[in-house]
Amino acid sequence: MSSNQIEEYKGNILIVDDTPENLQVLSATLSDRGYKVRGVINGKMAIRAAKSGSPDLILLDIQMPEMNGYAVCEQLKAAPETSKIPVIFISALDEVLDKVKSFQVGGVDYITKPFQVEEVLARVEHQLTIQRLQKQLTDRNTELQQEIIERKKAEEAAAAASQAKSQFVANMSHELRTPLNAILGFTQVMSRDPLLSHEQIENLRIINRSGQHLLELINDVLDLSKIEAGIIALDESSFDLYQLLDTLEEMFQIKAETQNLQLKFSVQSQVPQYIRTDEKKLRVCLINLLGNAIKFTASGGSIWLRASLKKVPQHRAETETYSQDKSTEQSILCLEVEDTGVGIAPAEMDTLFEAFVQTESGRKAAEGTGLGLTITKKYVQIMGGDIGVSSILDEGTIFKFNIKISTAVASEVMVMKLQRVIELEPDQPVYRILAVDDNKENRLLLVKMLQPIGFEVREAENGLLAFELWESWQPHLIWLDTRMPVMDGFEAVRQIRAKEKSTQPRTVIIALTASTFEERRGEIIAAGCDDFVRKPFQEELLFEKMASYLGVRFVYEELPTPSAGSSRRYFISEKPDSFFLSLLAEMPQNWVQELDEAANDVNEELAIKLVDRISESHPTLADALKDLLADYRLDRIVHLTKAILK
Repeated sequence: MSSNQIEEYKGNILIVDDTPENLQVLSATLSDRGYKVRGVINGKMAIRAAKSGSPDLILLDIQMPEMNGYAVCEQLKAAPETSKIPVIFISALDEVLDKVKSFQVGGVDYITKPFQVEEVLARVEHQLTIQRLQKQLTDRNTELQQEIIERKKAEEAAAAASQAKSQFVANMSHELRTPLNAILGFTQVMSRDPLLSHEQIENLRIINRSGQHLLELINDVLDLSKIEAGIIALDESSFDLYQLLDTLEEMFQIKAETQNLQLKFSVQSQVPQYIRTDEKKLRVCLINLLGNAIKFTASGGSIWLRASLKKVPQHRAETETYSQDKSTEQSILCLEVEDTGVGIAPAEMDTLFEAFVQTESGRKAAEGTGLGLTITKKYVQIMGGDIGVSSILDEGTIFKFNIKISTAVASEVMVMKLQRVIELEPDQPVYRILAVDDNKENRLLLVKMLQPIGFEVREAENGLLAFELWESWQPHLIWLDTRMPVMDGFEAVRQIRAKEKSTQPRTVIIALTASTFEERRGEIIAAGCDDFVRKPFQEELLFEKMASYLGVRFVYEELPTPSAGSSRRYFISEKPDSFFLSLLAEMPQNWVQELDEAANDVNEELAIKLVDRISESHPTLADALKDLLADYRLDRIVHLTKAILK
């Protein structure tokens, strides 16, 4: 190979010419330029060589014995395996018609003999470049087609996974909400017992409140699916903010005390008690942030929740409107959760709010899914606000967020009626009620709720038995579960509706469903139900539905009203340690010891009795300690008594 040769392989060329001298000249020229060359002297050999060797380009003479170049080209273009090989004609024929015919039979170029070497090289390189580009384009198109196929497969797999997840969530929702319905329901039934002590009633209240919290968590898991689908919307209502914060503080206080943490809630006095925003989303945000703060704060640390208010500047026209209706005044509610925990590394701050991403401390804790902060941020944004974080590693973290709120008035807040159904009013029919559910506990719950009030109640454990009882017993109303073996609720109601059209008066049928998906509503109503109630249900809702559909009249028992000031305890001015220590130092050592033990054992009743003993002799200290007890600050009492006993 000469020094002028280019070692890089540039292409495979087939030369067809019946003159050996021409073959030799072209072959030597092209070989020196890095092409792999093969030569044949007639058309038949050219066709065989093209089919066996798959050249990148063919240089084809026209005037040859037996088969001319035009015929050879036509056969090459007719065969699938050689149809795409470019053909350049090289001929001494210089007539226009000869050149036109060469293009008609499939040639891509035409070189006239005698040829110039540089011209041949330029035309050959041009055609091979086109060939390479076409191949690249074809390969890329193939890749794109494959990518499309793979993406389609991935989309189908994702759709199947999404459907499987939705089905799983629906099934888990049903399996969790069904026993939860019995837990919450029986706490309501048991609370009717007039012989219960104050402590037993309080225990039932705690069970019920914890069950409600668990229900909220289950609903939040379902809401995550809706967030991913982009169908979560703002659901505004007027509510008591102080009551919400009271509930959260009570919820987290026990866990904080167990981990020896100080949990403090602070609300500025200008923060209104009644506000309008999405209560559920606000609760979820605070639960997520407080839960994280407690999880990542070591024993002896502190956690604060602070709330403040910032007014939204209004234009003159808006100001005039708001001055006429104070209940719609727009403000920004600012909330922050601070802890003295492990902190967050700077490198982790950018991905903190991404789904399924956990910090190093989160992975070490081996708790959670990495979704809490993602949900919190999305909820805050839905409520018209934003969230930020600042942190120092090993010192603590502060999450701050703000949301838009409207001030509300007490009359706008939907307050549960402080009364309870105890019996039916006299002079009414004996209403027959059929309870249909495959879960024995849920049937028993309905029986225990309804029979003592004065209803006649029967049970059925599936849709088939329900249909048979409906035919023979003719109930006025059916409480019907939707998911049951043998025959589900949908089929049962369809059969009942089909038969009663011709023979029977219409029976009120209300579905009981453990599903929280709104799309089930249409399915339930379309099947023939008059209404539906989601599990777990409150007994008040059952009685309201029965009154609405049957015209039932009830006798109610008035329930005690909670203390009016119970939800304003954030604004009690906390007295400093010096105030208590000076007064406690005057008390007998044994009394301080007893108070310390009572507070340390979380024995509120004993602590109250001990404080009552000194009400007459030391009223100032007694009143201050009562404030702490009313504020559930047993931790503060322990702190003070320990300081005295030292």
